[in-house]
Amino acid sequence: MADKVRVTLVKSPIGAIPKHRKTVEALGLKKVNKSVELPNNDATKGMVQQVRHLVKVEEI
Repeated sequence: MADKVRVTLVKSPIGAIPKHRKTVEALGLKKVNKSVELPNNDATKGMVQQVRHLVKVEEI
């Protein structure tokens, strides 16, 4: 199990419900096709699970 994950925004959150938009922003994602590296912990996993239809996740 990796200790970091790379999360990439692949779909715009414009049409998403406000809670999902705030989750994407809290993950540090601002533009489509931009990536951030985050720790692989339960909080990050829960946030990614909530917006899994908008992001792509890779273990590093």
